[in-house]
Amino acid sequence: MDEKKIIKKLSGVGIFGNVFLAAFKLFAGIYGRSGAMVSDAVHSLSDVFATFIAYIGVRLSQQKEDAEHPYGHERLECVASLTLGLILAGTGVGIGISGIKNLYYNSNTLAIPTFLPLVAAVVSIVVKESMFWFTMYYAKKLDSAAFKADAWHHRSDAISSIGSFIGIGLAKLGFPFMDPIAALIICLLILKVAYDIIKDAIAKMLDTSCDKTVENSIRRFIEEQPGVMGIDLLRTRQFGNKIYIDLEISVRRDSSLLEAHEIAENVHSRVEDKFQGVKHIMIHVNPAEE
Repeated sequence: MDEKKIIKKLSGVGIFGNVFLAAFKLFAGIYGRSGAMVSDAVHSLSDVFATFIAYIGVRLSQQKEDAEHPYGHERLECVASLTLGLILAGTGVGIGISGIKNLYYNSNTLAIPTFLPLVAAVVSIVVKESMFWFTMYYAKKLDSAAFKADAWHHRSDAISSIGSFIGIGLAKLGFPFMDPIAALIICLLILKVAYDIIKDAIAKMLDTSCDKTVENSIRRFIEEQPGVMGIDLLRTRQFGNKIYIDLEISVRRDSSLLEAHEIAENVHSRVEDKFQGVKHIMIHVNPAEE
């Protein structure tokens, strides 16, 4: 399956799945007298916009290089991830405010939920966890930060539904104040996921270096290549979901220009073949010490 088909498949599952869940949970929350389930429905509705933004971001990031953007458009996917994180944070804040209002201003008039919101919570947990694994599987195939963020959006919805289930269950047992408390717990969980997504997006937009595990793996691979006497400099930077490398290698002092060029070309092609995330490696050749 090619990338375009995968992207359409992910987007279709995300949008239609979330529209169905949002409608079902909103119905269950209103008619089942559960503020937590209404908050959960709002969370699912935000996932519809999140998936749509992920789809747009990934498609735009796949545009070829042009005269104005010689390094490509990969950072547009970071913009999409950042937007997803902000939407998620806004959703969490809105749910938190609603929970606080119900807890402090409507505590004496809180109704005990019916059985319907509990059913909706169970359905949501199963469906959203399935959507998380489905989306994450294909997001890793695409190496897409935006769809990985979208997958975690699904997981956060499943977690919030678990909170809804617990809060609604306790409310049915005679503790109606647990319903808005569940909404507050959902708010905190959503804000944590939003923070992680925003942090990752900003890091990739600031040319942050790869982690030491990735750099060490690249270093060992380069040192094993024929003709490479050593590495004088290795710098990496993340450009969207791609990696750029600045490298200085040392070769034998008596190597001809042609030999040194062939060694550098070999390193260049093998690194880009071995590490799929590496989009380009710039290599400078130095003479090795005596």
